Amino acid sequence: MFLKDAGATRASLGLPGPAGRCSPGLDQALRRMQDACTRCGACQKYCAFLQEYGTPGEMMDIHDFSRPESQKLAFECSLCNLCRAVCPEKLNPGGLFLSIRREAAGSGHVDFSPYKAILGYERKGSSPLFSCYALPAGCDTVFFPGCTLPGTRPKTTWKLFEHLKKRIPHLGVVLDCCHKPSHDLGRQAHFESMFNRILDNLTGNNVQKVLTACPNCHKMFSRYGFRFEVKTVYEVIDPGDLPVFIPGNREVTVHDPCPMREETHVRASVRNLLDAMGVSVTEMTHWGKKALCCGEGGSVGFVRPDLARKWGLLRQKESGDRTILTYCAGCAGFLGRTAPTFTLPTSCFHRRRPSPAPSRWSGPLLPI
Repeated sequence: MFLKDAGATRASLGLPGPAGRCSPGLDQALRRMQDACTRCGACQKYCAFLQEYGTPGEMMDIHDFSRPESQKLAFECSLCNLCRAVCPEKLNPGGLFLSIRREAAGSGHVDFSPYKAILGYERKGSSPLFSCYALPAGCDTVFFPGCTLPGTRPKTTWKLFEHLKKRIPHLGVVLDCCHKPSHDLGRQAHFESMFNRILDNLTGNNVQKVLTACPNCHKMFSRYGFRFEVKTVYEVIDPGDLPVFIPGNREVTVHDPCPMREETHVRASVRNLLDAMGVSVTEMTHWGKKALCCGEGGSVGFVRPDLARKWGLLRQKESGDRTILTYCAGCAGFLGRTAPTFTLPTSCFHRRRPSPAPSRWSGPLLPI
């Protein structure tokens, strides 16, 4: 049962307040959400998490988020911020659930063992074995491809780097992990320690600009790397000098990654590239600022794979029989489980099939 009139029923039912013994900052944020949320349901329409637990205001009515059993719920939110994009009151439930995650992690209330795989991936990405800072003399700009693109598509990543070097001769390349998994799991102190190490390294080598290929890395550098000018490679790629063009008689639909929800210029740059390559784009019902999550967000799949899968199935339904193009290698991996999907860098620089095509797919694959 969700409480529609919290003020009239909370005391009589003996329900706890939303904050209990939370930190003052979180206490204020929880009570603000409880008061400001109108329980209109706009955020629930496509979110399986909120469909299961109620609107943010209803969750504040019912749960005491100072208690570990309630804090666990925040780890079932994908942190995709679609709720913020559709909220008539301009509230930010995703930001609040991230704050709850941080409170839980900081209080030692989180069992991180279900996240062993993603945290191990993160740890390897920043290890001496896999990290690299190749900064030539005179370098003031670096290409930061992230973890998944070079890890799954190394040839594509190298060709992209070579393409960028034509315009930026002294371009450096940095292979390292931005530690967004830890960031999203609420391990804020660990994230800041590791990410500041990257920032200090770049600053110490007089780097001024960072070009990202991963939307998650872009979000971390844009939010925390205030020392640098941050752009995506899609804003820099020269469409007139691409080594591979997608055949113009193919139709695709574009999946915008969640971190690009507010990045209007980046989304436009991606579509300008596709237009220059003769690609016909048919948008899904939800795209741009209101794009749906691929299912990877917030590492939800490690604790509630059913919720993560529902996002992917929604995307499959909206894509229809069209091949999905995305500019996030992580999204490509998740969406590729339900529909033929490929990345923009792959389409430009390396011929390969969409990754991977589901068994149900019987139509032609885009020759990329």
